[in-house]
Amino acid sequence: MSARAAYDELIQRTRQESLLLSIHELLGWDELTYLPPGGITHRAEQMAVLAGLVHQFGTDPRLGELLDTVQRSDLVHDPLSAEAVNVREIRRTYDRQLRLPRSLVEEIARVTSLAQQQWEVARKQNQYRRLAPWLDRVVALKREEAEALGYESTAYDALLQEYEPDATSAEIARLFADLRDRLIPLVNRLSGARRRADVSILTREYPLEQQRVLSELAATTLGFDFQRGRLDTAAHPFCTSIGPGDCRITTRYDSRNFCDCFFAVLHEVGHGLYEQGLDIAHYGTPLGEAVSAGVHESQSRLWENLVGRSRPFWEHFFPLARRSFPAALGDVVLDDFYFALNNVQKTPLRVSADEVTYNLHIIVRFNLERAMIAGDLRADDLPAAWAEAYRDSLGVAPGNDAEGCLQDGHWASGLFGYFPTYTIGNLYAAQFFERACSDLGDLARELADGNFHSLLSWLRERVHRHGCRYPAARLVELATKSPPDSSFFMEVLRRKYIPLYGV
Repeated sequence: MSARAAYDELIQRTRQESLLLSIHELLGWDELTYLPPGGITHRAEQMAVLAGLVHQFGTDPRLGELLDTVQRSDLVHDPLSAEAVNVREIRRTYDRQLRLPRSLVEEIARVTSLAQQQWEVARKQNQYRRLAPWLDRVVALKREEAEALGYESTAYDALLQEYEPDATSAEIARLFADLRDRLIPLVNRLSGARRRADVSILTREYPLEQQRVLSELAATTLGFDFQRGRLDTAAHPFCTSIGPGDCRITTRYDSRNFCDCFFAVLHEVGHGLYEQGLDIAHYGTPLGEAVSAGVHESQSRLWENLVGRSRPFWEHFFPLARRSFPAALGDVVLDDFYFALNNVQKTPLRVSADEVTYNLHIIVRFNLERAMIAGDLRADDLPAAWAEAYRDSLGVAPGNDAEGCLQDGHWASGLFGYFPTYTIGNLYAAQFFERACSDLGDLARELADGNFHSLLSWLRERVHRHGCRYPAARLVELATKSPPDSSFFMEVLRRKYIPLYGV
C-alpha cells in the first residue's frame, strides 16, 4: 500500500471515530440540559457503551499499521504539513488509548454520568455527603487511568496531558506559586482601597426573559452564529461542539443577579467562537480541533473579561442594558455600572470571582485535586481542606458546602487536570489581547462602536484556523511574537484596576 493510500484510509477512520464522539457529545449535552432525572441510569449505560465503541475504534490495530506506513514515508517530511500534523496527533492519541483497558474506559463513562447527577442533587440540597462516596469512586478510577497511561513523576501528569499535552504539574506549580505571590499583594491592596463599588446595582430585579434576549443579542454581536449554534440552560454553564454547524452553549439564570447569566454567556461564546472558527474542511482530524484546553480557555476568558468587562464594551452595551432593564438600571450611570462589574472582592465563589482574585480560586483547586490523585486527600476530608485553603489564599471560608467544594461539577465529571487550564487561559488571553490591540490600532474605539469583527478576525487568523498545527506555547509565540509570559496578565490587571480603585 502506498503512503498516500494509507494516509487517506487513516483519515477516513479518524473521521468515523469523530462521528461516534459527536454522538457521545450530543448525549452528554442532553444529559446536562433536558434529560429527566429518571433517565440517568439508562443514560449512564448508553455513555459506557459509546465510550467502549470509541475506544474500540481508536485502538484498532489497523490504525497502528497505517500510522507506521505513513510515518516511514516522505509524506510527513515537512513537520507542519497537514499530513505530518495529523499523523503526529493521531499517533499521540492512539498510543494513549492503547494503554487504557476498554473496561476501564466504559466504567469511567458510566460512573461519571451517575456522579454528575449526584453532584447536581448534592449542590441543590447543600449536602456534600451525597457526593462524597461517588467522588471516592471517580478518584479511584482516575488513579487507575493514570497508572494505565504511565507517567514519569506523578500520576496527576498523566491526567493533565489530556488537556495540556506539553505541560507538567511541576511546571504549573512553579508558575502558580509565582503568580500567587504577585496576586495576593495586589488583591489586598485593592480590597483595602477606600473607593468601593456599589455592587447592589447588580442584584436588583432583572427579569429572566430580558436577560435571555440581551445575552443572545450580545452573543450575536460578538459573532456567535446561531444558525450553527444554540443557547440553553444548565446547572453549570458549558460549551460543546457536536460537529460542523452544531455548537451548543449553555448558561443559567438568576433574576437577582445580572452577572450570573450575562458573563456565563460571554464565556461560553468565547469557546463557541473558537469552535466555529476551526477549519470545517479538516473536521474529524487534529487540524480541525483545538490545540489545548488552555488555548480554548484563553478564548473564553478573553471575550468574558478583556472584552466583556471593559469600559469600551459597555459604552456600546450599557444603553441596550438600560432599555432592557429600565427599572433596575434607569437611575444608574455608566461609571457606576462599570465599577460594579469590576468589583474586586474576596469571595468563596469561583464563577462570580473578579479578574484579580479568580486565579487564586484555580490555584486552590489545582492543589487539592493533585492531593486527591496522589492519595493524600480523601473525599471525606475535602470540605475541611477546601475551607483551610480558602482561608490561606483569600482570607475567606465558604459558609456551607454549596459555597465550597460543591460549587463545581468538574470532579464529579472526572475532569481532573482541567482546572489549571483556566489560569493558563487567562495568561494566554492577556497576551493575545495585548498583541491584538497593538496590531489593530484603536481597538477600544471599535469595541465602543459595537464593532467586534476586527478582533474576531484577528483571532481567527492567529489562533483558530491553525487547529493543532502548533503546540500551544508555540502558537502563542507565533501569534504574539513573544513566548508565553505571565507578565502580560499582571500588567493588564495593574493598568486597569489601580486607576479604577485610586491606589
